[in-house]
Amino acid sequence: MPENGDGPVAALSLTSSTVDEITVVKVDGVLDATTREQFADYLSLAGPDLILDLGGVTFMDSRALGLIVHHWQRSLSSGSRFALIGVEYTRSKVMWITGLAQRLPLYDTLEDALEAIR
Repeated sequence: MPENGDGPVAALSLTSSTVDEITVVKVDGVLDATTREQFADYLSLAGPDLILDLGGVTFMDSRALGLIVHHWQRSLSSGSRFALIGVEYTRSKVMWITGLAQRLPLYDTLEDALEAIR
């Protein structure tokens, strides 16, 4: 997958790698209404198995969370693997406010996520 959002003025930087045939997307910056389309476009290029590394997210709003939930639900219905890593309460409060932090597959590290979804 291409790199997206490079440069000092980018509100969102997205990079990806593949581990055990699973696409790992590293997200750095703001996930909100101004970056949702960029995030959605990038995720549309990812394969069915996906790990989102949100450790670099500085803020997340409900629209971005909705997009993440959409990909999670799609993975559930298709039997694909999906996980979130590096989620921090202070930067992603919307996950806790909505109660989704208790439902989404959250892991501390990439290794934890890979072990759980293999």
